[in-house]
Amino acid sequence: MSLVELIAQADERGLAASGLACLDRCMPLLGGDDEILRPLWASLADGDGDGGDWGERLEQARGKLSGPGESEDEAVLLAHRMLAAAPAEWSAPGMRVWADACSVASLRIHRLLDPAKDEASSDEALPRALSTVRAEGTLVEGLTERVSPLVAAELRRQITVLELLAGHGPAGLRRALEVSTEGRRVLRAVVSRRARGRS
Repeated sequence: MSLVELIAQADERGLAASGLACLDRCMPLLGGDDEILRPLWASLADGDGDGGDWGERLEQARGKLSGPGESEDEAVLLAHRMLAAAPAEWSAPGMRVWADACSVASLRIHRLLDPAKDEASSDEALPRALSTVRAEGTLVEGLTERVSPLVAAELRRQITVLELLAGHGPAGLRRALEVSTEGRRVLRAVVSRRARGRS
């Protein structure tokens, strides 16, 4: 199933997990401790599927993470916008908009940070390719052949998280968190290499 189909069919928990996982993988750009988002993951494990105290824990997470400040780094700004756009209200429409926006933002972040060259390397090409996936519901493999390894891996992680929640519900959260943690480690290494290259 394609990424666009998975997002379209996901329930509130799946959508929240999708957006949160994208945000979690981008934590190296937010300048906070890796554990800051753990309470939000715990909210998703609520057996009633109503998000528990999602809104309260979201505000706590925002309070622990400073804004982008004077940063002109697009990747950093995109990560902070993902956090700022997270809906406090537990509803499918709001979560779907956020999950979709986080998907695009996270893919763009990975493209910006990937030193590898690919066919979607221009500022216009990747959004155009992603819009094709959303408009046509095409399988993601066609896109991964045209993008760099870092972006392709992020696409696969996004699909895996949605599939885990669709297939296993709350029981899929642990594995989804593991997938996100793996992606965060990869991005942290990329950010560290970029910082060394600039110094």
